[in-house]
Amino acid sequence: MTSTSPGIPTPSATDAECLALTRGLRRRGTLVLSVFALVWAFAAASGTGSATDVTPLGIELAALALTAAAIYLGYRKGASPSPRMVSLPANWARGVGIVNSVELVAIFIVIAVSNASGHPEAVPAGIALVVGLHFFPLARLYDQWQYRWTAALLTAIAVTGFVLVAAGLASETVRIVVGLGSAVVLWASSYHLAVRG
Repeated sequence: MTSTSPGIPTPSATDAECLALTRGLRRRGTLVLSVFALVWAFAAASGTGSATDVTPLGIELAALALTAAAIYLGYRKGASPSPRMVSLPANWARGVGIVNSVELVAIFIVIAVSNASGHPEAVPAGIALVVGLHFFPLARLYDQWQYRWTAALLTAIAVTGFVLVAAGLASETVRIVVGLGSAVVLWASSYHLAVRG
């Protein structure tokens, strides 16, 4: 453990303290990733049909089940310990706060620019790009190198969304493709954290 942030184990921390921090971060990651996957799935469902159509409801129910299962796996008591302990850089918590703040501001900018330019259909792809890019520094800050493939896949989905926008496809189609693609990537990441650590 190499962190020196307040309240975080120092290099002299016991293995139990390091293990508890590792488990806590991975559980929190499972929760956050799966909840945002749910948000993306609901966004995708909104592009599939009217309120009387069964397709959106089916997607939403499946999304709720996948999210609940991920959270259960991440927080179950009988889970095996993480295969390795995280090694956090100095001031990692401050770095995470900065990255997440920049992400939030960038999302608002994407929404504002897309709407002001008359291209609201580009919003999902723009948000997916911002979210994807923010996982690159988080991979180092959380010592979760699997976040690099989360970042790469979300970025690829964002590019696909921009291609669909440029091709003139309906905003609903873009929302479905980007929403479901992003949800699947985030669920895969959350399940990986929950099961493999």
